[in-house]
Amino acid sequence: MKAFVTGCAGFIGSHLCERLLADEIEVVGIDSLTDYYSAEIKRDNLKNLEGNSSFHFVQQDLMIADLPAIMDGVDFVFHLAAQPGVRGSWGNQFDVYVKNNILVTQRLLEASNTLKRLHKFVYASSSSIYGQIKEEKVDEEHRTSPHSPYGATKLAGENLCFLYNANYGTPVVSLRLFTVYGPRQRPDMAFTRLIYAAISGGTFPLYGDGKQERDFTYVLDVAEGMKLAAKSPEARGVFNIGGGHVVSMREVIALVENITGSKVNIDLRQQERGDVRRTSADISKSRTVLAFSPKFDIEAGLLRQAEFVEQHVELYRNAVSAY
Repeated sequence: MKAFVTGCAGFIGSHLCERLLADEIEVVGIDSLTDYYSAEIKRDNLKNLEGNSSFHFVQQDLMIADLPAIMDGVDFVFHLAAQPGVRGSWGNQFDVYVKNNILVTQRLLEASNTLKRLHKFVYASSSSIYGQIKEEKVDEEHRTSPHSPYGATKLAGENLCFLYNANYGTPVVSLRLFTVYGPRQRPDMAFTRLIYAAISGGTFPLYGDGKQERDFTYVLDVAEGMKLAAKSPEARGVFNIGGGHVVSMREVIALVENITGSKVNIDLRQQERGDVRRTSADISKSRTVLAFSPKFDIEAGLLRQAEFVEQHVELYRNAVSAY
């Protein structure tokens, strides 16, 4: 079996490649190593994959790559490449989000239709497509109402997937990921910045009052969910992938202080546009259809991420300070 993974040098993508290789699935990974954050970090993410004869890396932009040639013989497509971040999606950067999150997705779907034996096209969607929620948990039938331009582009990509399924029979499944954390998390993301601040004695910018809540999902659970979605014959449509750990940022700060033994210096800032108050996933459908069951609780996951950041302090120093 052979898989094609876009965004393979990223946070989630590198973990997914390792998970697929552990299942003896050959992997072709593509990543353009964009300058959204340090390319040095992305190259470090690939270290565990280098030297594995079943992994083949292509450094190229998906908008110009010869995708039918690169994807020849592929059984599974995992589309993780995207322009991330809610805050950066406003203003004159929006065209980058349109290109990397919408146009690239359409081009990849077109290329996937040339494959002779495609079993599954797995699209990495986002809980951002739900927007502000009032319910205790959201299931896949909940209305979609993005609260940011980023969320709007992820929903557009998801809709493209279903259009290709309806018109061409492309075997798509969309996984709505809820706030992913763990080792290799991007340097602009909250947990990396928080842990780095605790370790280095720096300052952590806290947007809002810290009472906003997220359903945090450990990255290895996400990688497992993606693999299950690809291999399940029943997997079609939309699935929530959440960790079942809804906690506030204030609670996370306390956990990090306990893990690191250091008090975090907080820089209170105004809540940013596009940030939602709460996310919480109903994963009943994923449990039933995919046999998905998150294994990592928030304390264990944070400990692993803190250990990783501490081991890579120098690598992350400049990258974290840029945000």
